[in-house]
Amino acid sequence: MKYYGIIPAILLLMAVFLGSCAKQKSATTGWEYNNPKNGGFQVTSYMGQAAGPGLVFIEGGTFTMGATYDDYQYDWHNYPRRVTVRSFYMDETEVANVDYLEYLYWLNRVFGTDYPQVYRRALPDTLVWRDRLAYNEPLVELYLRHPAYKDYPVVGVSWIQATDYCAWRTDRVNENILVERGILDLDPAQLNENNFNTEAYLAGQYEGLVNRNLTDLNPNSTGERRVKLEDGILLPRYRLPTEAEWEFAALGLVGNTAYERVMDRRMFPWNGHYLRTEDKEYYGSFVANFKRGSGDYMGVAGNLNDGAVGPYMVGSYWANDYGLFNMGGNVAEWVADVYRPLSYEDVSDLNPYRGNLFMRKVRDSEGLIAEKNEFGKLNYETEPVDELVNRRNYRKPDNINYLDGDFQSAIDEDKWLKSDTAETRSMYDYSVTSMINDKARVYKGGSWKDEAYWMIPGTRRFLDENLSTDYIGFRCAMDRVGDQQFGY
Repeated sequence: MKYYGIIPAILLLMAVFLGSCAKQKSATTGWEYNNPKNGGFQVTSYMGQAAGPGLVFIEGGTFTMGATYDDYQYDWHNYPRRVTVRSFYMDETEVANVDYLEYLYWLNRVFGTDYPQVYRRALPDTLVWRDRLAYNEPLVELYLRHPAYKDYPVVGVSWIQATDYCAWRTDRVNENILVERGILDLDPAQLNENNFNTEAYLAGQYEGLVNRNLTDLNPNSTGERRVKLEDGILLPRYRLPTEAEWEFAALGLVGNTAYERVMDRRMFPWNGHYLRTEDKEYYGSFVANFKRGSGDYMGVAGNLNDGAVGPYMVGSYWANDYGLFNMGGNVAEWVADVYRPLSYEDVSDLNPYRGNLFMRKVRDSEGLIAEKNEFGKLNYETEPVDELVNRRNYRKPDNINYLDGDFQSAIDEDKWLKSDTAETRSMYDYSVTSMINDKARVYKGGSWKDEAYWMIPGTRRFLDENLSTDYIGFRCAMDRVGDQQFGY
């Protein structure tokens, strides 16, 4: 425990307590906050971010991202580089079948009658279990839905499907927060566009069954109002972690750090270069679910070593120093980034990420947020290029191929200029000279189907965002707002 962090925390709490006893005033105008007599400008006391369901606080910092070992495959696409990631939250475990089935049930209940394609689009591809020269047919039928597998990680899910699940989870968590606070009543009859969506609610386009709105101190108001972003009640989005976040969390160097020094460098999400535990009760057992060698997935009968022939229950084996399970083995996991061979060299050294496509909410002719769509969501569009000419930090909305696939990085300028579009194709001619395009997404970590090498956090692979396998799952992350040091 970092004892030097206790004193600031106590002082912070005392300041908040004393501040709540006295009337708060603006330091720049002298006007009182939260006073309806002078206009009612409201300022909310904020005690810190609560962790969303299933999440663990990951204190950020600097680390060496990439290969800190011999690259025996000679990919040379993960050169070591020092970067910093902000603090964030990450799921303690991979998303399990039961979690995904809850999602499918909700989609079918809300959209199944009028928009059955919404439900069908979210269905995992259970045929990923088929092998032309193996008998895996029972898993096609049973793995996703049989209760024996309910706590096993969901697979057969594409990057697109995983991203959609994150968005759905955000709305269900925030809706539950409003219900638990007594602001909304439960509404199991939600249907089609009349379903709770966080952004639609904040934009005033979802009413729901109101139990008790917040008090509005504006003297010109009705005296009540819905929750606003400024209230700090609703949580940020669930999302896929970036590659840097995932790698940082997997290494878990927080357990090996003293006074800004990493005392013991790691190769895997645990100490040492070994794959077996020193736990006396399980001495010699593997610390993760992976493939030991050709034809050896779980050991010998009578002494099954890792105990799993395929994916195993989430939360099994040993957690790393952040309290995260299966960051090595079980299933590999989707991350947010678009793949490039030299991503580590190109991206920023603070919160590195490749995949930015800057969007904005669609607005009507009067400048108001346009009406939500038939699925209850706000509509988005890419930022117009002609409105970005005076910007200094970016000049176009699509920055996926920035410095790797665009004009600035093209070797053959003539070919680039003659192409139909000045995009990635001029450098990465997909299916002809390369298997890389702007839909290639990174996945990290080893799986039940991989040998130990892939459990090294710095290793990286990629797959098209619309494809899925029997060994790739995912877990969600969430931004940490404000204080980077203390988890609540």
